[in-house]
Amino acid sequence: MAKDGPNWDGLLKWSIANSDGTRPTRNLSEEDRRWFMEAMQAQTIDVVKRMKEITLVMQTPEEVLKDQGVTPADIEDMLDELQEHVESIDMANDLHSIGGLVPLLGYLKNSHANIRAKAADVVTTIVQNNPRSQQLVMEANGFEPLISNFSSDPDVTVRTKALGAISSLIRHNKPGIIAFRLANGYAALKDALSSENVRFQRKALNLIHYLLEENSSDRNIANELGFPRMLMHLASSEDSDVREAALRGLLELTRNTKDVTEEDSEKMKQLLQERINNISSMSTEDLGVVREERQLVDSLWSTHFDEPSSLREKGLLVLPGEDAPPPDVASKFFEPPLRSSAVNPSSKKDSSNEKKETPLLLGSPAVSNNQVSSNREGGNASS
Repeated sequence: MAKDGPNWDGLLKWSIANSDGTRPTRNLSEEDRRWFMEAMQAQTIDVVKRMKEITLVMQTPEEVLKDQGVTPADIEDMLDELQEHVESIDMANDLHSIGGLVPLLGYLKNSHANIRAKAADVVTTIVQNNPRSQQLVMEANGFEPLISNFSSDPDVTVRTKALGAISSLIRHNKPGIIAFRLANGYAALKDALSSENVRFQRKALNLIHYLLEENSSDRNIANELGFPRMLMHLASSEDSDVREAALRGLLELTRNTKDVTEEDSEKMKQLLQERINNISSMSTEDLGVVREERQLVDSLWSTHFDEPSSLREKGLLVLPGEDAPPPDVASKFFEPPLRSSAVNPSSKKDSSNEKKETPLLLGSPAVSNNQVSSNREGGNASS
């Protein structure tokens, strides 16, 4: 593809040459300053222009796109590109103003599962730690297709991506949390815990913990739906992340709980003793990997039985060289960092995979794929 637009390689070389510390600093000449500002402005305009072109495609009926030779794979590539553009909070918020948010949400109902999944990915990027875009998505009725896909889509990848988008949409968003509760979201979470897909389980467990931590009254809902039993089952999972997330959820559910039946207490003791036995048989290397699990098991034992677990007596709670555990290990639950402090997710992709060429739009000439990328928050969280 032809390389149009500003000479960014030249700009990089110029910047390095003037900031490597080998020569005294100097004021930019008026000519250099004007060239630099024009280059930056041209790049910004290209991104906005490209987002408008993508919006035009998203607004075009599927049958028209098909007649123009645009395939579902082309749409996925286009959504990949859009996701890179909306890494910037400003661009994410601008998507609505240029008319792109509503058609993007429409792709959540697309007949192709990969497009539904990719659209949810883009929504996740847009709303992550972004109250303005959270509000815009809620006002555009974006919550409804997301909860529908999460609850009942036949494709587990679509369900998982929708859950990730919901988690980002309702985090620190009271109207979103209320909508989730009213939409019977807890029942959908219970169904997710029954899935055999580990990634789906992780995302569900992390959202459960967040919701219970934010709304202690929801513990009653979780208990009525049988979450403790399911969490105890998942606490013996072969996946260490699932085990930790399940133990974390159990600790949150049982916090300040007084009316525990003898049967429930015995089941908890059996579970924790099983985990203690398993931890006791681990190698030193494996013990380092399950540090949080060790602390969670001890905290749960102390909470239920008012005494430290045998992990302390065995010297397995804190290994040599490790810092002492915090008083409340549940407070260590991961929450996504601010966008500005995280790496660009696009940099995590397999470097062996070359980026596909951007598809032509409705027969128009190829457009420069120059982009301005902003650092943003990473995860599913919980993934």
